[in-house]
Amino acid sequence: MKVTRTVIADVMVIEPKVFGDARGFFVESFNQKIFNEMTGTQFDFVQDNHSRSSKGVLRGLHYQLPPHAQGKLVRVTRGAVWDVAVDMRQGSSTFGQWVAETLTENNHKQFWIPPGFAHGFVVLSDTADFLYKTTAYYAPQSDRGIAWNDADIGIQWPDLGVDFLLSDKDQKQPAFKDAQVFAA
Repeated sequence: MKVTRTVIADVMVIEPKVFGDARGFFVESFNQKIFNEMTGTQFDFVQDNHSRSSKGVLRGLHYQLPPHAQGKLVRVTRGAVWDVAVDMRQGSSTFGQWVAETLTENNHKQFWIPPGFAHGFVVLSDTADFLYKTTAYYAPQSDRGIAWNDADIGIQWPDLGVDFLLSDKDQKQPAFKDAQVFAA
């Protein structure tokens, strides 16, 4: 496994070893011990989620506040997405900054987004299967979000030649300046 820190050091790109031949491939998609050693973290994962979306579907930007803050280890098993993390940790040197990574069924990359970050993605391919492990259970009372197109954050979403499709909830998320954030 290869781990690369992004410009926001706590967010990491993980590239598992892929063993392929004429029959296909094998990849160990997760190993708790190796994940902890390679990332220098001590998180346990408690829930796995799977979504399927079509091209132009944008999900996010979501996060959960303490005591139910979630870290997410995300990957794509079919298709391609452009995945984004936004630092919501007030007092952090990267507060309000974002980082993104393209995740595809062929590159097998995973994106580690620790607690304290908002997360979202847009589907680049005709369809995409998106899987993610979380470090805390879903807790509606702690569920929060920010507007995907907030001008203060300035995420440069890819131009797909189609309008993004968002849920009602995601169309109504507050601006970053009005959102609840993680205390310093």
